[in-house]
Amino acid sequence: MATPDFVLRLREHVGHGPLWLTGVTAVVIADSGEILLHRRADDGRWATPGGILEPGEQPAEALVREVWEETGVKVVPERVASVFTEEPFTYPNGDQVQFLDIAFRCRPVGGAPRPDAEESLEVRWFPPGELPPMDERVLRRIRLAPDEGAAWYAEPAPHPAGS
Repeated sequence: MATPDFVLRLREHVGHGPLWLTGVTAVVIADSGEILLHRRADDGRWATPGGILEPGEQPAEALVREVWEETGVKVVPERVASVFTEEPFTYPNGDQVQFLDIAFRCRPVGGAPRPDAEESLEVRWFPPGELPPMDERVLRRIRLAPDEGAAWYAEPAPHPAGS
């Protein structure tokens, strides 16, 4: 994923220190049930498209922009599927991040799958039973997206007695 300019400016001040960032992820499901995935240019792994919110940007707006940039597919976000605080992560260059990820279930409404050559090496539709190997966090988002119920989130810990 290309690093947004606002993160590069922050890195001038904090170096490789931890940054808390908000990410959005699209689980794009076609009428056929196929799922849109792209093979990331940074690590070569298959994943759902997504990215980082720019300052002042709304999550759904960022999601539509990121999916279009990375895959060439136009989408409409249908609902929030899950909200997770991901584990801290260190990029190969030493930059430390931790993401709050908001995953949306989306439906495609136009465009044609194509890699952008900057963030995506390949873009394809996959039947749900024929997904390529992926990180568990990506698979978790896909598993939670088809459910028509409420968005998934980690339940808060119970309040201590007497609070």
